[in-house]
Amino acid sequence: MNFGAGTVVANLRHDGAPVDLTVADERRTTGRRKFGAVVGHGTKTGIDTSINAGVTLAPDSRTTVSESVTRDR
Repeated sequence: MNFGAGTVVANLRHDGAPVDLTVADERRTTGRRKFGAVVGHGTKTGIDTSINAGVTLAPDSRTTVSESVTRDR
């Protein structure tokens, strides 16, 4: 994987709820207040990309410059 300069991965929800994560096409709680993202092999992000907590990026995913990733892809 290659994170472009300034890429940020959130690891905390501001509402204090546990971070949810998709596992086998089902959204489940991690039971954790802090949890980053799951990033697949070969993924590349554009400069200044922001990735929300609990997001999964599939292998070989791409983001554009200054993109805010709020959902799995």
